[in-house]
Amino acid sequence: MKRILLFLFLLTSLFANAREELLPADKAFAFKAKVVNDKILLNWDIAKGYYLYKKKIKIVSDHSQRLGEAQFPAAKIKDDEFFGKVGIYRDNVLVSVPVLEGASKLIVVNVEFQGCADLGVCYPPITKSATLKVVSGNKSLIDSAFNVLSKTKSAMQSIVDKATPVSDEPLPADQAFSYSVSAIDANTLRASWKIHPEYYLYHDKFFIDVKGAEFGDVNFPKGEIKDDEFFGKIRVHTGEFSVDIPLTNIESSQVSFIAKFQGCWLGGICYPPVEKSTDITLPEVTAGNTINPVKTLPKSVPSVTSTNSEPLNETDKITALLQQDNILWVLASFFGFGLLLSLTPCVFPMIPILSGIIVGQKGGVSTKKALIMSIVFVLAMSVTYSMAGVLAGYFGENLQVLFQTPWVLMVFSAIFVALAFSMFGYYEIQLPSGLQSKITNISNKQEGGNLIGVAIMGFLSALIVGPCVAPPLAGALIYIGQTGDAVLGGLSLFVLSLGMGAPLLLVGAGISKLPKAGGWMDNVKYVFGILMLAVAIYLLDRIITPYVSLILWASLFTLSPIAMGVLNSLTSTTVAWQRMLKGIGLLIVIYGVLLWGLVARGGGDMLAPLSGYGTSVQAEKVHIAFEKIKSSDDLDRCACQSTE
Repeated sequence: MKRILLFLFLLTSLFANAREELLPADKAFAFKAKVVNDKILLNWDIAKGYYLYKKKIKIVSDHSQRLGEAQFPAAKIKDDEFFGKVGIYRDNVLVSVPVLEGASKLIVVNVEFQGCADLGVCYPPITKSATLKVVSGNKSLIDSAFNVLSKTKSAMQSIVDKATPVSDEPLPADQAFSYSVSAIDANTLRASWKIHPEYYLYHDKFFIDVKGAEFGDVNFPKGEIKDDEFFGKIRVHTGEFSVDIPLTNIESSQVSFIAKFQGCWLGGICYPPVEKSTDITLPEVTAGNTINPVKTLPKSVPSVTSTNSEPLNETDKITALLQQDNILWVLASFFGFGLLLSLTPCVFPMIPILSGIIVGQKGGVSTKKALIMSIVFVLAMSVTYSMAGVLAGYFGENLQVLFQTPWVLMVFSAIFVALAFSMFGYYEIQLPSGLQSKITNISNKQEGGNLIGVAIMGFLSALIVGPCVAPPLAGALIYIGQTGDAVLGGLSLFVLSLGMGAPLLLVGAGISKLPKAGGWMDNVKYVFGILMLAVAIYLLDRIITPYVSLILWASLFTLSPIAMGVLNSLTSTTVAWQRMLKGIGLLIVIYGVLLWGLVARGGGDMLAPLSGYGTSVQAEKVHIAFEKIKSSDDLDRCACQSTE
């Protein structure tokens, strides 16, 4: 057992160090341009683990009539999961473009290119602009006669961003999007944003509200159109800007201004929605000193809806939920999250852990004591998560980046695999016998009997089921780290744990009525073990290539039903529901075989594994060219030509 755990730990450490974080585009594909002997040389230094597509390199110039055909070096052929068999470049590539006309003149060359990382992530198309001075007839090196002005922008972007080097680490939200609001007169508020050069805010993510007064229309600046990697073409704001909020029907001199906004970092990370609430004292305002307009509602900035916009992920949704004003609604929602999480596969081991503790008591236990032990178990688990929330509030780290890093996903996946093999019966996850005996001796000396031991097991169980609660836990911790509100975050996680532990209280109350363990329990454990493997593959999907992911899913869908006995023959004593389960298992095996067909073809859509085997009607359409004829002789001539 110790060797197996040591092997899993070393394997996790190996994979954790194997993958590095993605480099910014300028570092992954370092671009330079210069003029040598009447030729423009375009050079890329490509980082290890990255590659450029040959067909994606496009050279455009306002003086294209003076440039010859670009000369590309030989490319390596790669069976790419995105574009099929294509030519790629690694390490270094040099493209030569001859200058045909000899007059001295400045030439502006725009070079567009695109590349990917071996991790399975592709960068959006990148455009570089270089201004070069060409001197006619000079065959000597003139490296000092050019000036490269590098301006990176996304493909189809209508504006050129300022060439600002992207920093290695993202800033906290308050530094990336500096925000302030103040009263400029008795009836007007002014909200201002100062956005860091490497960051931008989404135009349609703004939301404002005023408590203690009503407000009229708010006119935001138009902003810029950006081809965003997350939402497609969308309007964004950069730099500094301010908006005025006209107030009406003011109730008192004290109002509360609420602003919500969301933005991203050019390094490829989007922040969760940010909410700011500011109390403002208006100068010389008396209640009801303005006319009463129609009741206004909280307003979002009007904008054209983008069909490419995607909903926020689960972590961002939960972070936004924490930012609501109604604390009771937040706590009730987290209790509901806990109830739902209690049905997930990796919470299942807590049931036999708790029932084993209760049943293992000498002389048996009453229903009352079993319920008390269950309450202690759940409370210890809840306190564990609350401590995590409070610590996050004090340290205030950028936890969103942490939960997106490959090594965290690998660690969670390894835990799921370890729990799955425990469900399969290869080993048991429990405390070492020496530590168990010490805990038992300490707890026996206490007035509460074994309650301390139960609390310790609840603490350890919270660590075991941690990967299951990744979205709610990450959402709460991200909010705590940004705002430092450890009270709300810790309380939310405490209520979340209570929801997860609510079914365990039923275990304690009805311990005497639980069915006895038998063969059916082993089958249930096997099913939950398979579900844990599925969750592990789901987590790895974000960091492995689609082809490797397809192999893992195909293996799971074919091997799991076979291991559960789907190929065993039926007998006359087999009941109807067992036959139904066998039929479902056979369907899963057939689907797994179809996935292996996709693997043999080099990849495809898992949801439509047979789509590639049919022929496209549109592809078989033949356009017939008609020819006008004037006589029967022309018809005979055409007929003769068609038979040749």
